[in-house]
Amino acid sequence: MKLARVEPLVFNVSAKTNWFFIRVTSENGLTGVGEASLNGFETAQLAYARDFCATLIGRPVADLVPQLRVYAHSPGGLIASSIVSAVEQAVTDLRAKDAGLPVHMLLGQARRKSVPVYANINRGARDRTPAGIAQAARNAVNAGFGGVKIAPFDGVWFGDADSTARDAKTTLGIDRIYAIREAVGPEIKIMVDCHWRFNEASTLDIMRRLTDAHLYWLECPISENPDHYAALAHIHNQTAAAGLQLAGAERQIATTGFAPFIKDKLLDIVMPDVKYAGGYDEMLKIATLCEQHGVAFSPHNPTGPICNLASMHLCMVAPAFLILEHQLAESPLYFDVVGGYKPRLVDGCFELPDTPGIGATLDDEVLAMHPYQALAAGANLDPRLG
Repeated sequence: MKLARVEPLVFNVSAKTNWFFIRVTSENGLTGVGEASLNGFETAQLAYARDFCATLIGRPVADLVPQLRVYAHSPGGLIASSIVSAVEQAVTDLRAKDAGLPVHMLLGQARRKSVPVYANINRGARDRTPAGIAQAARNAVNAGFGGVKIAPFDGVWFGDADSTARDAKTTLGIDRIYAIREAVGPEIKIMVDCHWRFNEASTLDIMRRLTDAHLYWLECPISENPDHYAALAHIHNQTAAAGLQLAGAERQIATTGFAPFIKDKLLDIVMPDVKYAGGYDEMLKIATLCEQHGVAFSPHNPTGPICNLASMHLCMVAPAFLILEHQLAESPLYFDVVGGYKPRLVDGCFELPDTPGIGATLDDEVLAMHPYQALAAGANLDPRLG
């Protein structure tokens, strides 16, 4: 079975979001899908996909996966890695369909019957007042989620010269978190994503101010570049003393990119993303490394429905798995763009389909109705972050 076609498909979801899918088709007409969403970089991804995918046409599908590797040192960075990772997902979906197996059965022995998930409410919470954020959290809990995540520190950057405005935005973020805790009660897990907005001193300060919020984890408080590893280690020591977990590393590439965070215990929880870290094969290697070093594995998954299904299949077989992120309520297009299985929440978990492949296909009519749209400046993260 040879590969006949590779299609990059960019789908506009909202004024803040495009999703980027890859679909592969074999000579016998079978298709597979993967996701590469990297908001704001779609034109660069399309350029890379055009050249990279052309090298795959006509090659035997069975030979492709070992060639679809990503490298932490690659000059292409997340742009190249996202395309390679999505093609690896799509080829794995295609191979699973050809074998008549769900993707997770192709990957290995299932370790669990369903996948525990928490709700990322950030993009769905358009009312950014503490009351509006609290209502979004309440809605998630009412829908059956046992945990919610918010990125509450809009507009904060530790290096901002206007310290008065920065401090006011930080305080507003803290108010949002306490509003969530009041709304959902003491038993619901609250995860806080800082998107690398702080330095060591300001991280320790917000930890102190959030003591009574009883967070489940604090995520990405500072830059995760190597020159910040010592500061991250100190923050990790402080979170451990406070009974708080430290999570992060969503932008790392390949097992080698994750190794310092796992082997040196810089984090309690690593959050690799199947869209960037290398697809299924590399994600399982990262999960195995986590198991060997006593670090939890909790995939990053705040984007589209193909990434969600891919992550679910992965989590069924991954060791050291803790809980999966799920993008909640950004757009009804989340469900419209896919045909096939739509995950149903039961007791805080998603169950997987037993149909061959990933369990879903892309709806071409819906894709055509919502083509790529350039996003406004400021629609996504500040380029100084990371």
